[in-house]
Amino acid sequence: MRRAGHMADRARRIAGEMVAPGITTAAIDREVRRLIELDGGIPSFLGYNGFPGSSCISINNEVIHGIPGSRKILPGDIVSVDVGAFAYGFHGDCAATYGAGELSPQARLLIDVTRQCFFEALTYCREGCRLSDISHAVQVHAEAHGFSVVRDFVGHGIGRHLHEPPEVPNFGQPGRGVRLQAGMTLAIEPMINLGSGDIIVLDDGWTVCTRDGNLSAHYENTVLITKGEPELLTRSDSEEV
Repeated sequence: MRRAGHMADRARRIAGEMVAPGITTAAIDREVRRLIELDGGIPSFLGYNGFPGSSCISINNEVIHGIPGSRKILPGDIVSVDVGAFAYGFHGDCAATYGAGELSPQARLLIDVTRQCFFEALTYCREGCRLSDISHAVQVHAEAHGFSVVRDFVGHGIGRHLHEPPEVPNFGQPGRGVRLQAGMTLAIEPMINLGSGDIIVLDDGWTVCTRDGNLSAHYENTVLITKGEPELLTRSDSEEV
């Protein structure tokens, strides 16, 4: 899983560097596929339940599952890139939101808070904590900054399959759910909206958007629960915990 996680993380990082005005989401997606296959992996998302891309690329009010295509990124857009890699029988899954050029203060704050929601949750990724401790940490941090949590989609267990039990919501009361044990691997992924947490799914059957048209940001890593500090299996060398 470390190998698969490294592949996913590298593709996410390079994709993020490509986010700029004028580039198409299809061009980013092609590079994601090339990088994962160059490393000896397979894009986890390609063909998953019929999904046509190697990555999910969601812009502005698109929450998740945006289909890569001919759309060009515009100045001031925020772009969420979700990447999965399958290798050696296991998956790695990660996501982040990037800005194209100069962003509004609200957009920058949304990206920063969404990322920090993950690291607030990481504090509770320890043996003996309850699953909902993770969920509660995300919700508290997001709402403390006036943002909303998407409740219709959640994080998940991950391993030999891309999506495994347990579900990992980004909201809820602490002290509930399964007790975390060393060896568990979880994809924790705050999805945070500038306005309401309500969503709609477009007619393509995939793209999830905010119902009120406000911005949304996404951040995700695959996490290993250990006897001590949690390990980010999709961690960049430069990533600070």
